[in-house]
Amino acid sequence: MAQKLYKPLLIDSIKASTNLPKQRFVGFDGGICVAGAKALGICDVETDADQQAPIGVIGILLVEAGGTITQGTAITSDASGRAIVALEAQKINGYAQDAASAEGEIIRIVRGI
Repeated sequence: MAQKLYKPLLIDSIKASTNLPKQRFVGFDGGICVAGAKALGICDVETDADQQAPIGVIGILLVEAGGTITQGTAITSDASGRAIVALEAQKINGYAQDAASAEGEIIRIVRGI
């Protein structure tokens, strides 16, 4: 499998309120982003609770897909912090730069545009 290009333009940190998996959306409370909510960004590395987690806020970021995604679609978070296609009432957390054919694939999204 080819490495995907990763270009974070802004990395911030937040105190993890729970164990955070790598490449999942993180909420403003330091926990895993809830379904359809606005995310602070994407956790860059696995982080234990009460530790500072590096969060990719803006740029071309890697995130785990929660299902089938078409390139160019608006992305939001599922209940596990994975990327899914955003419905009309959900908050947009980026746009898919890659397609995903199944749950668990790592895709690039563009945040901050």
